[in-house]
Formats: sequence, structure tokens, C-alpha cells
Amino acid sequence: MTISRRTLGTTSPLDVSALGLGCMGMSEFYGPTDDTVEAGGIATIHRALDLGVTFLDTADMYGPFTNERLVGKALAGRRDEVQLATKFGNERGEDGSRLGINGRPEYVRSACDASLQRLGVDHLDLYYQHRVDQSVPIEETVGAMKELVVAGKVRHLGLSEASAANIRRAHAVHPITALQTEYSLFTRDLEDQILPTIRELGIGLVPYSPLGRGLLTGAITSSDTLADGDSRRTGYFPRFQGEALDANLALVERVRAIAESKGCTPGQLALAWVLAQGDDVVPIPGTKRVTHLEENVGAAAVTLTEDDLRSLGAAVPRDAVVGARYGDMSHIDS
Repeated sequence: MTISRRTLGTTSPLDVSALGLGCMGMSEFYGPTDDTVEAGGIATIHRALDLGVTFLDTADMYGPFTNERLVGKALAGRRDEVQLATKFGNERGEDGSRLGINGRPEYVRSACDASLQRLGVDHLDLYYQHRVDQSVPIEETVGAMKELVVAGKVRHLGLSEASAANIRRAHAVHPITALQTEYSLFTRDLEDQILPTIRELGIGLVPYSPLGRGLLTGAITSSDTLADGDSRRTGYFPRFQGEALDANLALVERVRAIAESKGCTPGQLALAWVLAQGDDVVPIPGTKRVTHLEENVGAAAVTLTEDDLRSLGAAVPRDAVVGARYGDMSHIDS
């Protein structure tokens, strides 16, 4: 099948595949990341490009740093086929230590140069501030990002997990093409203020974790389903813990029942729901396996009627999900 195209942003538009690929899990957080996993990640990226999924998402902090190198290796000889996005702002040391959120202008410049080197490219199609630094006025951070556009190192600017107020302030400095934030059947709080704001300003939405970090695929049936070392087994992700997980899995079963009636998988139905939220929405489900990628791509062929959307809304009421999306929400701008 052919993946259609969508446009992120109106003032500074970026044409991308309607479905992107999140590359984070190829290097960290969701289980083992050995040489075999890296090879699988590269194969997944190559398969994505062959299927028309050309919008790739990474960040310097994934690994840390190793994910950008993996993506760069996968793109050798194929750079012109992709719309490449990476992020800065969650500063980490080479040893993996977390150094905090950094939005200082001098750091923006050095982080970009380092990402370009690791990726082996001369420009980024989309460069996000990964998290808002509350100690630095966002105008200063975006001002430095704007300089990168002028220098030709970056084509378009994005924000991740920014509040409505900071989105407005940033957009006044330089057009913001896309906002990346968590959005799925399981996470809909952005519908109150964030979504109306970005639509007013002509900013596209790039939902990460559109499958609820795998919950909505139906493949997770208990915490034992997850590999040792998978961060979802920790308190960092409350929705996967104890009674919260049991309650959330009951919601997944409702999604599964609707998916069966549609002749698709629960994950495909969940992705189709995100895609149906607007032509300015481009989800980036992450995976390190070709089989999962191919299943995700199948979501593009699932057509949802108004009745389907109402049924899903009734099956998963917006406030029915149990547990915060992070155990520590202090890094989320609000």
C-alpha cells in the first residue's frame, strides 16, 4: 500500500508521510539494545522507507547519542528520501547521567552541531526543543534555533511538551512547524488548550506514544510481558503498575472488540483513531521490529466512520485511563 502525505505547519510547512517512525526504542528504554537490536532497527528504518514512511524521529538523549548514530547509519545513501527530525534539551552525559533540561542559546548551537555530526547530515528537516527550560525565556531558546535556520543547518522548528502560552511566545519569534506531544486514545488532555492553540496558529501535531507505549496494541497482558530492563516495569510509568495496569487492560479489551468488528488489530484501530483527528496530525509510533512496523502501516488502510469514532469514545472515555503518563510530571511544561 502507499502511505499518503500530510503537511505540518502552514507558515513554515513541511511535507511528510502521514505516518512517521519513532526510533527511540531501538537504542534505549524498552528492553535490550544489543548489536542484534541495532541491526533490527536499521532493517526497520530501511523497510519504513520502502513502504513510504519517510518521517523519522530521534533525539540526542536517546542512548544517549547512540540512536542518532544508528539513524545516521541507516540513512547512508538515502538521506534525500527522508524528513529527519531530532531534538535537544534533555541534556545527558556520555555515561547516561541526566544533567537536566537545557535551553541556553549556546547549548542549542552546540547540540545541533553534535547532532548533525552523529547523524552524518548537513541539515535537519525539523529540530525540536525536547523540553522547555523553565530557567531560560523561551524567546532566547527559539532565537538561537532561528539562527540555525538562517545558517542553513535546520529547515523547520518544533517544540515538544510545551504549554499553550509558551507555544505562542515561541511562534512569535519564529514560525513553529510542529508540536510533538503524547496523544492517543489513552492521553487526550491536550484537547483542552494545546490543540486549539496550535490550530489557531497553524502548527502541526506530531503525537508520540500514539499506541499508549504499547498498551493499545493488545500485546501487553501483564507486567511480565515486558522484558527485564524495560522502563515500563518501573514506577516511571504508573499506567503499567498493579491495579492501574489491570484497569487499563480492561479498556484495551474494549478496543480489541471494536477492532475485531473492523477486521484489524487493536493497534491499527488505535492508530487509525489518531490519524482521524485531522490532516494536521502525524503520529510517530515507535518500533524496532519490521513486523510491528508493517502492522502499524496497515493502520493507514483502516477507515473510521463517525459511528466508529463514537464507539471508541464510549469504549475509552477520556478520563477512564488510570495513572499519570509519567511518575514525575515536573518536566512537562504546563
